[in-house]
Parts: sequence; C-alpha cells; structure tokens
Amino acid sequence: MGRFERLKRWAKKLKAELYALYLAYRDPRTPLHARIFAAVVVAYAFSPIDLIPDPIPVLGYLDDLILVPLGIALAVRMIPPAVLTECRSRAREAALKANPKSTAAAIVVVGIWLLLAALAVYLTARFVGL
Repeated sequence: MGRFERLKRWAKKLKAELYALYLAYRDPRTPLHARIFAAVVVAYAFSPIDLIPDPIPVLGYLDDLILVPLGIALAVRMIPPAVLTECRSRAREAALKANPKSTAAAIVVVGIWLLLAALAVYLTARFVGL
C-alpha cells in the first residue's frame, strides 16, 4: 500500500473521529471539561481561521497536521469509553448514508458569506466614495 493510500485512510479516520467527537460533546454523559475541549477541537478543525495562516509556506499546514490530530487524541482520552464507542458507531452509520442536510447547510453558509462579502464591498464603496 502506497503512502498516498495510507494518508487517505488516516484522513478518513480523522474525519470520522471528529464527527464522533461532535456527537460526544453533545452527549450529556460526557463530563463538562471533555465537552468543552471536544467542542473547541471540533470548532477549530472546521473553522476557516487557523492559528497559523495556510499561505505561510510549510508552517501554515502544521496546525492542520499536528494541532488537530493532537486535539482529537486528547479529547478522545477525556471522553468515557462507553460514550465514545457509541458515538463512533453512530458516526460510522452516518457516514454510510448520504446526508442531504450537510449540502443544504453548506449552501446556507456560502450564501451568508456571499451576503457578507457584498455588504463589505457596499460599505467600502460608500465610505471611500466610489
């Protein structure tokens, strides 16, 4: 098996773990400190804003390659095993079936970003006097 295939498998596993963390932080059986940490990890992983901007050569991707997997590993250790096992199972089931909500949510998010960009252009033009 080539490196690319191993990398794809690793990325797929990380994605599944992130979804399991998302489910676990919403589970009331998860301790508060683990819920907070898992929520921060999931939010950071899906956030378009990084600690180190991606355009910076090499360093820009270090947070994605080191911080996110490290955060996942730490969060997994904080969650009770029974809760994590159940959440992983639910994450696998969700991955097997298509989720049209995620497509609709993506359209809504893109629409909001486009509206905000249009508002920024409008306000800039208004204040600059174009």
